[in-house]
Amino acid sequence: MLSLSHPQPQRQPGAASTALRRTSRWPAATPVSRRRRASHIAASAILLPGGGGGPGDRKLPFTPPPMAPPGQLYQPYHPPPSPLPANFRNLDLTQRLEVLRDRMGLWHEYAPLISALARDGFTPSSIEEATGISGVEQNCLVVASQVRDSLLDEKLAFPPDLLPYFDSLGGPDLLYELRFLNARQRADAARHAVAHKLEPRGVRDLARAMKEFPRRRLEDGWAAFDGASPADCFAFARLRQSREAIDVADRVAELERALKVVETDAARARVELELERARKKAAGEEVEEGEGEGGTAARPGVTVVRLQYGEVADASTVLLLPVVRETDGVAAMESAPRRTKTDADLGLVEVDKAWARWAVVPGWGPVAEAADDAVVIELADGRRLPWRTAEEEPVLVIASRSQKEVVEQGIYVLEKEGRLVVERGRKLAQEGIAAAAAQVLIVVRPPRDEDDGISDEEWD
Repeated sequence: MLSLSHPQPQRQPGAASTALRRTSRWPAATPVSRRRRASHIAASAILLPGGGGGPGDRKLPFTPPPMAPPGQLYQPYHPPPSPLPANFRNLDLTQRLEVLRDRMGLWHEYAPLISALARDGFTPSSIEEATGISGVEQNCLVVASQVRDSLLDEKLAFPPDLLPYFDSLGGPDLLYELRFLNARQRADAARHAVAHKLEPRGVRDLARAMKEFPRRRLEDGWAAFDGASPADCFAFARLRQSREAIDVADRVAELERALKVVETDAARARVELELERARKKAAGEEVEEGEGEGGTAARPGVTVVRLQYGEVADASTVLLLPVVRETDGVAAMESAPRRTKTDADLGLVEVDKAWARWAVVPGWGPVAEAADDAVVIELADGRRLPWRTAEEEPVLVIASRSQKEVVEQGIYVLEKEGRLVVERGRKLAQEGIAAAAAQVLIVVRPPRDEDDGISDEEWD
């Protein structure tokens, strides 16, 4: 153990004996040059006064380095495992290139050799020159091998007896198309591909349909399909393609293909409805445009407005209307206050009872005419409105409680399962409902934060 010595101050000759007694436990002072060299030595511990190495010594806290197993060196860094299978690790470079050139074994067995060569400094062009495998095929083999390895995860419970289906030369092309899906979707899509014996193009369309399905939730009929089912995602994609077809015959053909692959009952009923309408149109029968499942049309039967920031403040006339939530039910809507008296000159309004929630809206004509019995229903999600163009945003539905008789052209508010809903009069008439809770006058959408206009710079 290294002991640090401290330089001793110069003493008078007469005090030599006294200094000797005081420093008897310390080594003698060293020359100046040696002390300078010793100052650069790092000490692993410092001996403090209290003994000469016995039990009384006190040391600074010290943690020993971790010990390696006997016969091995301590290595804090562990390199990543070799990408090569065990049967290829003992081969030299010439032998590895020979395996790739002669395609020895199954494709997923020699595919890791391509990644290993790339790590050793080979480029796709040099690998192609040595093995004859093009750069495109190299990428396909490597990616397909990674997709196949992901199917071996025990959490996915992918049937092992289905893996040999991808061992043929066409297996890489099939698995390569699943690269953009997550692990669960890959396993489901692989099962579907094996069950229906899909070709690479079909697998690509299936993967694209599964990837895009969550983004199409605002389209008509989306809720009827199950996103966890590859077959339903595929059927919904064909349903969308049928709507884009110009020729009616092409639309019918796409819907028939969707009907062959659809899986759930709700999705099958939705495809059959579209197919029936398309066949009627192909036969020359009259079909109401925009009509979808359950009377859902592309265009609403009432005025839908989007508020602008500051519109209420700039309006010459405003209305103060009571607000109820969609979860309050018809009883709360009927108990909302009604206007009893209005002072047009001073803008004073009297109601028959107290109320907590109010909404201030511009004095639009249809609303002003029914202001005495008007009420505002707050919907948390605009997609509950019975038309296809509704978006996911909170909306206010202004309705008149004095108009309850159902006609086919109107839009009405009624209660279903304790919740206020908006339905078309045509659907209510088909269900035999002659009276509703209120008739919708106008639907108000919230202002948008972004500016939809085009600036002068963009025109230039």
